[in-house]
This record gives sequence, structure tokens and C-alpha cells, in this order.
Amino acid sequence: MLDKLEAIKDRYLYLEEQMADPDVISDMDRYTKIGKEYKDLKSIVEAHDAYAELLGNIDTAQEMIKEEDSEMREMAKMELEELLPQREEMEEKIKMLLIPKDPEDTKDVIFEIRSGTGGDEASLFAGDLYRMYSRYFDTKGLKTETVSVNEGTVGGYNKIVLEVSGEDVYGLLKFESGAHRVQRIPQTESQGRVHTSAATVVVMPKLEMEDVDINKADLKIDTYRSSGAGGQHVNKTESAVRITHLPTGIVSESQDGRSQIKNREIALNRLYVKIMEVRRQEYESEQAAKRKSLVGSGDRAGKIRTYNYPQNRVTDHRLEGEHKNFPLQTIIEGDLDPIIEQLKVTENAERMKEGADAQIN
Repeated sequence: MLDKLEAIKDRYLYLEEQMADPDVISDMDRYTKIGKEYKDLKSIVEAHDAYAELLGNIDTAQEMIKEEDSEMREMAKMELEELLPQREEMEEKIKMLLIPKDPEDTKDVIFEIRSGTGGDEASLFAGDLYRMYSRYFDTKGLKTETVSVNEGTVGGYNKIVLEVSGEDVYGLLKFESGAHRVQRIPQTESQGRVHTSAATVVVMPKLEMEDVDINKADLKIDTYRSSGAGGQHVNKTESAVRITHLPTGIVSESQDGRSQIKNREIALNRLYVKIMEVRRQEYESEQAAKRKSLVGSGDRAGKIRTYNYPQNRVTDHRLEGEHKNFPLQTIIEGDLDPIIEQLKVTENAERMKEGADAQIN
């Protein structure tokens, strides 16, 4: 492990030199790319320095045990009793840091909330989710831009689409994709019965053409008039966009935005996600990877979380045991960190296990 950490530190120091090079500084794209890698390695290098210092202290204490002075030996034994558990903890931390990051984690996202089964109550619940996420975005310093809004008839939303930007946004929000279920007495219920409704959340990384390696010549782009809510604008202009990837036949479209430019961007992003998902599935099939990650695909059909108002409890169904339940009031007010952190731990543990299995095989 120490050899691997030394190699990473060498790379870190090289990047540090590059960032001081006038040729690199004058090339903003290159400087930004190097700066990002430098920042990504910083936590590992800091852990390396602390780990190396700890190993040095352990070596010193083990040498002191060989001394004839009984008082020195006793002090060394006491020190080792403290240092050895710290070594185990630090090694586990470093293993987590060395897990390769998903390159998509740094992307900004298209964030969509859509009411599901449950009629008006589902729209109200979608509105509750929107307020919950808005508060969470604020606490994390994330910027949001509303792409489209379709309000419900009694409040809430039938659908709302946002762009969310900031640092490592997809890595933070990717676990939210899926079906969210609510159990409560609706405002429209006169007899006090608990109803179950649902809303879906879709989190898509904002991708660029180079991320997916698509040839522009392989794209067929059509425009047409938007339909549905939106006023006179959508009826008078061909703002909706449909894009077909000719080699695969994959089609994506968007009429969420009011402008053709915005819809083109959204449709392209959806196309990239679809193509990447197909390629990912092909790869998993080739590798016979039948076991999906606990927090993996964000399938809309898969219920990921239940918000139970009578029991004041939120249950994340991808987690197990005592780690799967959370107090509803704090979660619905936007304190999502306890859930997201637990999901990250679970994902990392799964990836570590997969790495260990791969080494064995």
C-alpha cells in the first residue's frame, strides 16, 4: 500500500510543478484539468503523509521495547497500544480513498421530479420532494436553474425539471434516482384514511459529446411544435427537439424547455445517458456481472424510499438493519446527509468487495 501511495504522491508533486509552469498557466483548459486532478489527489496525499508518520512512530516504539530500561519499555508498550489501532483505522480509510471514483460523479445534473400513482396527492408529494431537495441544495451551496414546471391542479407539481450545478453534484445526488413512496393522510381525505402515493426522481449527469464519443454525423435532429401546457409560445414555435442516433436507433426528445436551444441540450443529454446505459449493460453482460450494486441504476420502477408520516419515519429500502430508518421530520426539512452518507458507505463497501473478488479470481 505504501508503494502505491508513494507513486500517487510523486504524481501529486509533479502536478504541483505543472501548475506553476507559465505554459500551463496560459492554457486555461490544461490548467483546469491539471488543477482538478491535483485537487482530487490532495486527500490521498494527506493520508499518505499521516500514515507514513504513524508507521515511523510505530517503528520507533518497537525499537524502544528492545531497550534495557524497563521504564522506557513500558512507555513504548503503552504507545503501541494506542498506535496499532490507529494504523488499522487509517489503513481502512486509505483503502476507501483508493477506490477509483466514478468519472461521472463530478458532473452537474439534470434533476427531474415527476408525480406518479396517487392523483392529486402524488402531485402534492412531488411538491414536498421539491421543497426538500431545494433546502438540501441550499445547504450544499449548489446552484439551480428551473428548466420546466408543470403544476398540479390542487398544488404541488406533475413534473418539474431543474439543472443543478456545483462541485461533484452527480456523486452527491445519484442515489436519489428511483421511486419515492409516501404514506400519509392526504389533505383531500375526509375520513382520515392513510393513502399511499408515489413520485419518481431521475438524476442524469450532464454529459458532453466527448464523454460518450458520438459522431455528430450519426445524429438525426428533428424539430416539432411542443404540445401540452405551456401557453401560446409552445404552440407557435417548433421548440421541441427529437434526436435519433442512427447506428443504434436510440431516440431521445425534449419539449421541457421553452427554447429550441435548451431542448436540444436536454435531448442530447438524455441521448448520451441512454447510449452510456446500453454500453454499460453490454459490458456487465460480457463480464457476467449479474449482481447489481445496492445503490446502482436508479430504475424508476424500483421503490427506493418510503416516507411514512404516521410513524414519523423515512425508510431507505437499499439499506439494511438499523441503518435504513431515519427521522422523517429532519429528512423532509432537507437534512439528507445521513441517508446519502450511509448509501456512500454501502456503495464503497460493495466496490471494495468487488475489487477483492476480482483479485481472487
